[in-house]
Amino acid sequence: MDITVAIDAMGGDHGPHVTIPAALKALESDDQLNIVLVGLSDAIEAELKAQKASTSPRLRIHHASEVVTMDESPQGALKNKKDSSMRVAINLVKSGEANACVSAGNTGALMATARFVLKTLPGIDRPAIAGVFPSQKGKTYILDLGANADCTAEQLLQFAVMGSMLVSCVEHKENPTVGLLNIGAEDIKGNDVVKQAGELLRASHLNFYGNVEGNDIFKGTTDVVVCDGFVGNVALKTSEGLAQMMGRFLSQEFKRNWLTKLMGLACMPVLKAFKKRLDPRRYNGASLLGLRGIVVKSHGGADSFSYLHAIHTAIEESRNGVLRRITEQLEIEHIQSHQLVTNSVANMENE
Repeated sequence: MDITVAIDAMGGDHGPHVTIPAALKALESDDQLNIVLVGLSDAIEAELKAQKASTSPRLRIHHASEVVTMDESPQGALKNKKDSSMRVAINLVKSGEANACVSAGNTGALMATARFVLKTLPGIDRPAIAGVFPSQKGKTYILDLGANADCTAEQLLQFAVMGSMLVSCVEHKENPTVGLLNIGAEDIKGNDVVKQAGELLRASHLNFYGNVEGNDIFKGTTDVVVCDGFVGNVALKTSEGLAQMMGRFLSQEFKRNWLTKLMGLACMPVLKAFKKRLDPRRYNGASLLGLRGIVVKSHGGADSFSYLHAIHTAIEESRNGVLRRITEQLEIEHIQSHQLVTNSVANMENE
């Protein structure tokens, strides 16, 4: 199946120096992939020349005259940068010229622009950001990671549907497990919103495991972990800080004296394997779920290896129909919710 991905070539800390090498690598590995490089045509052409590459039927340039900076406000980008590489790439998804968009640009601006241009899917109140964490069993998908600080129980159910369908598409798991992030595993734990969300999830057609705690993310207890954006972003930043601290501590200890340096050399194969398993570049690519189009956010400081993973995420979502699956599952859950309300009203009338 041919897939076309629009790349915001100017987005991120490094722009074309990262996005274009990653795009070329993606084309090499997938002969059914087409890429549109969106941005300042002169800068894109210069980088293609540096990479000894050129445009082709599978690789074309779409000029955009503006660039959204990493510190620009979402409102400013939306109002004043209508011909930015970010917005033009998203426009290509809306028009159907591209199946998906990938950007390493300003997260707030990307979410605001994508929501304004693409709108949300039927049954979705708010889009959510879904990311991947390494776990003892492989990967754990968690959402929301920061788009929605406050959520209703119904919105947490919507996040669960979106996350479950994402894992089905990307990881090829037919019935992924879903956990609700809480301060304890018992049903009575948590605030009112989380308790209500638990009731909705237990009544849903999803494979709901139950409440999970923070350590379950890395245990891999469930395939998907659902929470509001405030909690999710705190979990994300805490995990990133812990990983950086562990890396620095290990480096300091192995450099302490000549004996520890020698031990470090002896442990090098193990350390390299450890670093590879936890390499955040392998988990790059957060999906903006709930939109009427596929948008994947790469880390702003990503290198080409990391950015390539974000492109692959966009390809998998496109090929496996994540939007269709989310829409179909939402219809099922809406019918279920309607039946629950009808039964509840009928019981009250009978009483």
